[in-house]
Amino acid sequence: MTRLLPEGALRRTSAIAAAVLALAVAGCADMGATASSPKMQTAESLGLTAAPAAQAAPALDSQWWLAFGDPQLNAMVDQAIAGNPSLQVALARLARAQASVTYTEAADKPQLNGGLDLTRQKFSDNYIYPPPLGGSVQESGNLQLSGSWEIDFFGKNRTALDAALGTANAAAAEADAARVLLSSNVARSYVQWARLNDRMVVAQRALAQREELLKLVRDRVSAGLDTRLQLKQSESSVPEARQQIEALNEQIAIAQHALDALVAKPGATQALTPPRLGNFKNLALQQSIPADLLGRRADIAAARWRVEAATSDVANARTQFYPNVNLIAFAGFQSIGFDSLLKSGSQQWGVGPAIRLPIFEGGRLRANLRGKSADLDAAIDSYNVTVIDAVRDVADQLSSVLYVARQQVQQKEAQDAAEAAYDIGLQRYSAGLGNYLDVLTAEVTVLAQRRDGVDLAARALENQVGLARALGGGWQPSDTTTAAAAPAPRHP
Repeated sequence: MTRLLPEGALRRTSAIAAAVLALAVAGCADMGATASSPKMQTAESLGLTAAPAAQAAPALDSQWWLAFGDPQLNAMVDQAIAGNPSLQVALARLARAQASVTYTEAADKPQLNGGLDLTRQKFSDNYIYPPPLGGSVQESGNLQLSGSWEIDFFGKNRTALDAALGTANAAAAEADAARVLLSSNVARSYVQWARLNDRMVVAQRALAQREELLKLVRDRVSAGLDTRLQLKQSESSVPEARQQIEALNEQIAIAQHALDALVAKPGATQALTPPRLGNFKNLALQQSIPADLLGRRADIAAARWRVEAATSDVANARTQFYPNVNLIAFAGFQSIGFDSLLKSGSQQWGVGPAIRLPIFEGGRLRANLRGKSADLDAAIDSYNVTVIDAVRDVADQLSSVLYVARQQVQQKEAQDAAEAAYDIGLQRYSAGLGNYLDVLTAEVTVLAQRRDGVDLAARALENQVGLARALGGGWQPSDTTTAAAAPAPRHP
């Protein structure tokens, strides 16, 4: 369309546009001081150093739970990832953020619109239209194709796109973090179910033990070697053991319901074989805090991308102080009377630049910039909190792995001694060399040690699950994210 303008008109239009642009840039509103103060934590600032080669462990697989060697657990994790509503919410947020990127990209491209207006109106007698048009009722039509293209001299569209990309990358990392958390929750709940099943074995063994002891006491009472006091004490211990079994049945049912909810399938655990702790294999996990921890965790990556998005938002807020430059063109037909709308004489067209500059806006732009800068500060502080919590999380899990293993060694020795003491006490009582109180005392100790052994075995497995999660769950950045060390915020 520009070729329809005379060459001199083009030169005059360009000169006017350049002069107005120069005046606009010179007269931009004062942005004020909005520098951000927080600094992002880095691996170096946290004192994370590379572990010695002797402590290195194989890289954590994204399906780390497979190493436990339990096909039922593998199937449940797969079901949870496929159908858990909480994870679907995170994926929906990701889809929304990705759509926002496409929407923002469109602002940097030429826009083309078509329109048709057909109007019947009465023209005023006392306006710019003289008779016979003035005072008459006429039909008018406007058929027009219009286009515009915003020339992004100052990066407004680019920074808006950067912000949208940062938000989309954060949403992708958050979806990955939700996936890691979900898989670890399924594994931990499955281990808890196995712990309760092992506790049930201990409780059933205790019931059988007490029933045998009751039979022995009855025989001794019949022989005149014990009194009815010992008999009543022994009789009361049997229903107590049965009550403990029923309490465990309740806990097992609740644990199964929790697993059913995680996989979003009521009754899913009913068809499974109750797991046992002894069937799990150990995971090979790193025994120190890795120097590249900040690049292994999806939640840290999400927080980093939030900082990137907030940084771009600040840059975009600054561009609002500069002029908007658009190239606008239109072509079409306009006429009085519908029958003349498409005639050659009804043609119209126009082309030229449009410049908009904020001169006085009541402080709105500066307030917006201060708000975006505050959002950036909050994003950086949130990132730092996430990083510090992640380091503490790994340190806690490593400590638990170490000390629970030491507790298991001591507990094993204590249980062996308690089992031996109980056997001796029972033998002495059967032979009439000991009293019933000694047997009861030994029984209380041995049952407590058996329960402790089950609980520590479950804690050891739970700590492996927790450490796998804390180390990132084998997360790897997707095509839209990066695992590089946290970048310093770019203050525009």
